[in-house]
Amino acid sequence: MSNCSPEEILNLAKKKGANYAEIYQVSSVSSPVSFEANRLKQIETSQSSGCALRLWVQGRPGLAVAYGKVDPETLVDKAIALSAINPPETPELGHNTTAIYPTTGTIIPNEDLVKMGKEAIAQIREADPDVICSAELESELETITLINSQGLYCQYSSIQNSFSLGIELIRGEDFLGIYEGEDSQTQLNYQPLVHKLLQRLEWAKENVPSPQGKQPVLLTANAADLLWETVSVALSSKRVLEKSSPWSEKQGKTVVSDLLTFRQQPHLQGITCPFDDEGTPTQDLTLIAKGRLLEFYSDRTTAKAMGKTSTGNGFRPSLGHYPTPGLVNLTLEPGTEDWYNLVQKLDNGMIIDQILGGGPDISGDFSVNLDLGYRVKNGEIIGRVKDTMVAGNVYTALKQVIALGNDLNTSGFYRTPSVIVDGLSLTTSTEN
Repeated sequence: MSNCSPEEILNLAKKKGANYAEIYQVSSVSSPVSFEANRLKQIETSQSSGCALRLWVQGRPGLAVAYGKVDPETLVDKAIALSAINPPETPELGHNTTAIYPTTGTIIPNEDLVKMGKEAIAQIREADPDVICSAELESELETITLINSQGLYCQYSSIQNSFSLGIELIRGEDFLGIYEGEDSQTQLNYQPLVHKLLQRLEWAKENVPSPQGKQPVLLTANAADLLWETVSVALSSKRVLEKSSPWSEKQGKTVVSDLLTFRQQPHLQGITCPFDDEGTPTQDLTLIAKGRLLEFYSDRTTAKAMGKTSTGNGFRPSLGHYPTPGLVNLTLEPGTEDWYNLVQKLDNGMIIDQILGGGPDISGDFSVNLDLGYRVKNGEIIGRVKDTMVAGNVYTALKQVIALGNDLNTSGFYRTPSVIVDGLSLTTSTEN
């Protein structure tokens, strides 16, 4: 842990000639538990901390980072040295604000994590003794502290509990891997994960030929992340300023299917974030309502360039980076269809559950390999498809969404349901 307070580093920076300075500090205590090959592999408790100093000397910025124990002199001197080689810029800092938030969430003891992991694996193995199970469970307390020379002092602590569960099955040269996860600030419930894994295992027991050409595709809540990263980037005010978002001139216009309403919900149970990495309070934002683009999200710098006020979305990709526009808990409002009703809407199509490789860039074009998918005929799942590639364009696909599920994933960055897209291209590398 740091051997000095953020206030000490700030005072030293000012003493050494910084006109403005900012300290961003993150510390965490976690208790990860891991299972491998059906057995408990490791239990541990780990602590980590990091500190980023950003300062300006005669308008020139310098950024230095330290991990673990911090030597204030070294950190400040490094930031000042870097400022000498950087061009001047105007600091965009919050001021005269004190906001200390109570800790949210509930720590789960290691013994409870171990018990959950053992019980989940036992249930899966009882249903199918041939599968090999793995699991990762963790309860982590993270504290974020942000202070600057303009009188800003913000701090919050949150507890994040997570459970990822996987099963693997080897049949000759055929390898099948199925994975599910859950995030929560309070208790974890592994029963739904076990149920989903066993259901997907049953669907995947028989391999069948893939459909070809343009087909309706049901993206599960797991796989639909393929679409949402591009949505997130296209809604960034930084991309609007760069003119690289295809939606830069589309505010107030319909850009996606009228079934889609996207919101940022930073106070959702699971991931709570009361302020961004610039000290601006986060807020609920309706970004797209029934297909119509309402708002872009911004940090202080991009908001000022656009003549607006920050929406509280300035986040650091890492300690060594400046804040840049980013979202918290992008949520797609669920539909009314349950899972089986969605499947019955497909006469001849595909369910995509897991994909391999990276997703699309800002252009929206993608071509990805299928890791786990199922063939649907006459509204029924008839088996697993292999060696299949899915291609399309995110912006086109978002206009072709014809149904939304009422499910909502509880793991990962996005909170979204399953969706049916009419007309993605499917190709296979094997003879059908």
